[in-house]
Order: sequence, then C-alpha cells, then structure tokens
Amino acid sequence: MQNNKIGTAARPPLSLPFYYGWFVLSIVFLTTLTSAGVRSSPSVLIHPLEAEFGWSRALIASAVSMNLLLFGVAAPISGWLIDKYGPRKVMIGSLALLIFGVSGTMAMDQFWQFFLVWGVVVGLGAGGVGSVLTATVGNRWFVARRGLALGILGSASSTGQIIFLPLFMAAITYAGWRMGSMALIIVAIILVPLIYFFMRDDPSEVGLEPYGAGDPAGASSGGVASLRGMRSGNATITAREVISHPTFWLLAASFFVCGGTANGLIGTHLIPHEIDRGIPQITAASLLGVMGALNMVGTIFSGWMIDRVQPQRWLALVYALRGLSLLMLPFVHSISGFFLFAVIYGLDWFATVPPSMAITADTFGKQNVGKVYGWIFMSHQIGAAIMASSAGALRTWLGDYHSAFFSGGVIALVAAGLALQIKTKTKAVPPVTVHAQPAGASNINAG
Repeated sequence: MQNNKIGTAARPPLSLPFYYGWFVLSIVFLTTLTSAGVRSSPSVLIHPLEAEFGWSRALIASAVSMNLLLFGVAAPISGWLIDKYGPRKVMIGSLALLIFGVSGTMAMDQFWQFFLVWGVVVGLGAGGVGSVLTATVGNRWFVARRGLALGILGSASSTGQIIFLPLFMAAITYAGWRMGSMALIIVAIILVPLIYFFMRDDPSEVGLEPYGAGDPAGASSGGVASLRGMRSGNATITAREVISHPTFWLLAASFFVCGGTANGLIGTHLIPHEIDRGIPQITAASLLGVMGALNMVGTIFSGWMIDRVQPQRWLALVYALRGLSLLMLPFVHSISGFFLFAVIYGLDWFATVPPSMAITADTFGKQNVGKVYGWIFMSHQIGAAIMASSAGALRTWLGDYHSAFFSGGVIALVAAGLALQIKTKTKAVPPVTVHAQPAGASNINAG
C-alpha cells in the first residue's frame, strides 16, 4: 500500500524507500514553517518600533491587523490558483513576495513603509502558503493517515514560531531589528530551488495513487459528510452549492473566532502583554516558543484523533479548552504562570485546523478544498485582523489587555457550541469503492 503505483510513465524525481507523498509533505511543511515565521515576526517588532520611532501600540497593531486581514483575503485567491495551476507554482510565487517584502525592511524608516512592507506585501505572500496549501496537499496525497498528515502540516505554523521568534528576538537584542530580518530572507531563498525541482502537485504526476487509496478500510473513520444533492469527490461545485449549506457557515463562523483568539489576540499581543507584566523580552519570546512546541504536539494529536472520532466533536472540545485558558490569562502575573498558560493554550492553538480541513474536504470534495477552505480561512483572518486591532486599541485606552482576554474566552466558548451544530450524516453515505486510474488522471475520490 505504501507505493500505491498506478503507472510507470511518470516517476518521482527522487528514488525513495517510502511513499513520495511524505517527501512532498516535508517540503510543504518547511515552506509553511518559513512563511509562518516571517508573518508572525511583527509581534516581536512592536517594542523595538515603539522605542525607535515613537509609534503607538495601536498604530503598530493596525499594520499587523492589515497583515492578518490580507493573509486571509489571499486565501480564497490562492485556493483558486492552487486548484487551477497547482501548489508548486503558487508556493514559488508566494515565497518571492515574502522575499521582496522582508527585503524592504532594510530601508524602512517611516510608518507607511512598515505598513506597506509588513502589512500588505508580507500578508499577501504568506497567504499563498498558509492553511489552504496544507489543506489541499494533505487531502490530495493521503486517504489513509490523512488526519495525521493534516496534523503534521497544521503544526508547521507553530513550528515556525518556535524557531523564528526566539531567534528573531535574540537578533534584535544583539544586532538590531533590521539585521535580524536578513535571516528570514536567507531561509526563504533556500526553499525556492527545493520546491522547483522536487515539489509535485498531484500523486498522478509521479505515477502514484493517494496514500491508501486502494484500501477503503484505511480511510479516516470520521466518515464522509457529502451533501445530499451536492456533488462530491473530484467534481467541481458552484458557489451557490457551497453557501447554501449550513456547514460552510458554521465552519466560517467558528474559524472567525479561531483567528480572533489565536493569530489576532495571542499571536500578536501575548509578547507585549508579558513584557508589560515585567517578563524580559527574550524570555517572553521563548515562552511563545514553548507554546508553539506544545502546539506541535496538540496539532499532530488533533490530526491523529480525527482519524478515529467525529471531527466536529473534537473541534468543539478544542474551542472549549481555548476559551477556558483565555479566561484564566488576566490572572497570570509570574513566569511560572505564563509557562502554565503556554502549555494549556499551546496544546490547542492550531488544533482546530485538522478537523476544520477534514470537514471541508469530506463535505465539499477533495478537489474543491482550495477554493472552499480559502473562503473559510478568510473568515479566520478577518477575525484575526479585527481582534489584533481592537486588542491594541483596548490596551492603549484602558492600559491593559484584561477585557480583550475575557472577550476572547467568551467567544471561544461560543465557537465550541457552533462546532457541535455541524452535521456529518456519516451513516447516510454508502461505502466508497476505490478504483485505480491511469497515470495522469484525476485524483482518486477516497471520500
């Protein structure tokens, strides 16, 4: 089952002792990791920019908010491009945008330049290699172990923060924020030839089936939630079919909350909040790295779980845990307290991603994941942008983040309730028989 060969006309560019899709997954993981590290870097820049230019917290947060918003706006665009032209070309183009944007940091000395570079260019570039890419690749290349693959790819964002944020903070401390930005550029440049020579868009391009496509028993046990009367699998669906189903709106609404409480609130404001509490800068960034490390465990475990349980129930549990941790945060004052929060919140930071991706693919078809999940992810980033900006404004007006954290906790609990409303209709769907297709054919519909 590991080779899943369907033809000999096309072969992988490398001879590997394991399924080539795992190597594709590693390339996408590294690309998403780098993109996440670059996109999240402005949270480390808040204090240095305040000190050097005298810009207010709310003003800087507005640029971060634009970054998050355009990161989301780029999602449906990149989803359409991925479905039409393939992940490989989109990955290269997005990295080129990131390299161009971060390079502009070296000459930046006015706020409009910071807003343009980090708010617009980096936001759009990162949107091309975000969750839409990982959702598409995970669902195209894997039937068996799909949840695990989505969990691994979903953990790439937190891994990027583990690696980049503490190093970036150290570089800022010892060499300044301009020189620290150079490291981000170098890593992105290295990835471009790796993607060009070894990335492939679909298993059929290298003479393979999706992993486990020949073994219906190996598919995720969460089941297929294809809509009655809606096309499924590889067939193209219309916008009317998507927006007419409540699953789309429930996912979009809950993901709006996810973005607001994760990227918008914690991802942007946790480090400044810790520094406000007297935590040293490098320690604050390291605590975020600890949270990212736990998130790797939580996200991979989340993917593993959705191979075994209904994804909407798992999604609700993750949101509930997040809400409770945010309600605790205003009462934390010490390093040990922040460490405990990092552990609790870290376990569910991106754990919402694998079940949301799986529900999208099972409901709307794997070949439609890019375009559909792109719109769902845009709602995630709209929530992130609103929360990043409003939390910065609340900090400026009230002098602390307490009301922002309390609000985040409440809406996360609301999202848990929304997730429980998602219906999968698993029992109504007959078993799927998987047939091999000739090389170059469409992806196997493994449901």
